[in-house]
Amino acid sequence: MPSIHPDRYKWVALSNATLAVLLATLDASITIIAMPDIFRGIHLDPLVPANSFYLLWMILGYLVVTSVLIVSLGRLGDMVGRVKIYNLGFVIYTVASLLLAIDWMQGRAGATFLIVFRVVQGIGGACLLANAAAIITDAFPARQRGMALGINNIVGVSGMFIGLVLGGILAPIDWRLVFLISVPVGLFGTVWAYVALRELSTPRRARVDWAGNLTFALGLVLIMVAVTYGIRPAGGHAIGWGSPRVLALLAGAVISLVAFVLVERRVADPMFALPLFRIRAFTFGTLSTFLSAVARGGLMFMLIIWLQGIWLPQHGYDFTKTPLWAGIYMLPLTVGMLAAGPTSGYLSDRFGARPFATAGMVLTAVGFGLLMLLPTDFSYPVFGAILLLIGASMGMFASPNRAAVMNSLPKGDRGAGGAMNQTFQNSAQVLSIGIFFTLMIIGLAATLPETMSAGLQAHGVPPATAHHVATLPPISILFAAFLGYNPIEHLLGPHVLAGLSAHDQAALTGSSFFPNLISGPFQDGLHAAFAFAIVACLIAAGASLLRGGRMVHDDEPAEPAAAPTPRRLRAADLEEQHAG
Repeated sequence: MPSIHPDRYKWVALSNATLAVLLATLDASITIIAMPDIFRGIHLDPLVPANSFYLLWMILGYLVVTSVLIVSLGRLGDMVGRVKIYNLGFVIYTVASLLLAIDWMQGRAGATFLIVFRVVQGIGGACLLANAAAIITDAFPARQRGMALGINNIVGVSGMFIGLVLGGILAPIDWRLVFLISVPVGLFGTVWAYVALRELSTPRRARVDWAGNLTFALGLVLIMVAVTYGIRPAGGHAIGWGSPRVLALLAGAVISLVAFVLVERRVADPMFALPLFRIRAFTFGTLSTFLSAVARGGLMFMLIIWLQGIWLPQHGYDFTKTPLWAGIYMLPLTVGMLAAGPTSGYLSDRFGARPFATAGMVLTAVGFGLLMLLPTDFSYPVFGAILLLIGASMGMFASPNRAAVMNSLPKGDRGAGGAMNQTFQNSAQVLSIGIFFTLMIIGLAATLPETMSAGLQAHGVPPATAHHVATLPPISILFAAFLGYNPIEHLLGPHVLAGLSAHDQAALTGSSFFPNLISGPFQDGLHAAFAFAIVACLIAAGASLLRGGRMVHDDEPAEPAAAPTPRRLRAADLEEQHAG
């Protein structure tokens, strides 16, 4: 095959890597909306307490695997070739997607099958995410990386929200389509990658740091597992963060990560070069990435619950239809990201990342503050405008920040360094889900039992039954609203409902009782979650401000994509100035 001209090749690399990142991030959310249809398809009730394990790991398993493996696979890409590991990721991802679509088992066996191959799919996604940014950085000159990485990063972040709509459309037709849709796209991307991509980095052969890989993976896995148990009830409490199991998991995580740091300081060929943290732009850019993802990660879940559990039913939508419409009504968030991301990335190539990334986080905090001012039964144009502001602000931050992080890295460490940045982002999303759900549960547990018990008794439910339902863990109510079930109908069950009058049955299972019941307690929890997000955004803005001026690592050639002209040389010289 004849070689592709550098000016054309960089766009080929960007297009393929952006397709890969879109697939990898879309699959992190497409199953969320499809969960009721998936569980109905395999005949398993996700809201039975014994089945909560399957529910949580179907949602979080993919994110956990990608978080754990990205750094190792980025380092492996530096050692054996980024394109080689990236292409392998496309193959693994596509095969796993096909196997997920042909699950023939039922009940818990069917759920276990799906979780296992979601993990395999996550391995493929991690190969793609670990090396995509490095492949783009290798292909583009420094003066264009903000724009290129901006497009790639924003399409990836938007994939989380696009997946919500796509899952809502496909799952009611057939839940297998949620996985099957990735197969032809993945097959196309695989063939395209093997044919068109070429290795521009210089692989550095080194021994595999098994001790570092194992201690890092174990530490992250223990943290992620602790999150899944922390938001579940334990020992008579609404949350399990104080339970012996969670405390043991967190202690094990700390020990593993301390061991990881000690190993990396002594091993000859470390998985991750800790001296990279001496690079100011990398350190503060990665810290900003982590804090912004902590603020953003749980936002999607809170907005879904707000829309599905309260606003949409109040406005006449049946509970079974709310998942799809929640995704549709959240589209302004995606539009804002897609509009602001590439533009801010392009401008950061000229003016540096710091003003755009810092302003983006401050405006995101403003957006969260505006959400706190809204009543639970809001006016949608106002809500949509706030989502557009938050999306645009996140896009303004994400693109310049990613470009600044990648520009600061030595050429030989772009795989591992870029993957570490991605790991902080993915891990923060899982932690954010745990933090947001915890704050929400605490808010609900304070006032919901009394409110629910009184409301149920007012509609003829026997006091003992009303008290029992009211004291059930709030996570059950959140999951029901999150999955598009009518929580009251599910919690009372058909036998209790059959003993009530037709009027009371209609009132309890209608579209207004539950939203009106939960809106007050829900708002308390929502305000606590948004207040936390505001603090995280403002700290991220401070970290972004401390990153210093524009930096391109000094092993970067002046213009790798083409022979330099005097005009290009001036642009490259400006970019190589180290401010701050």
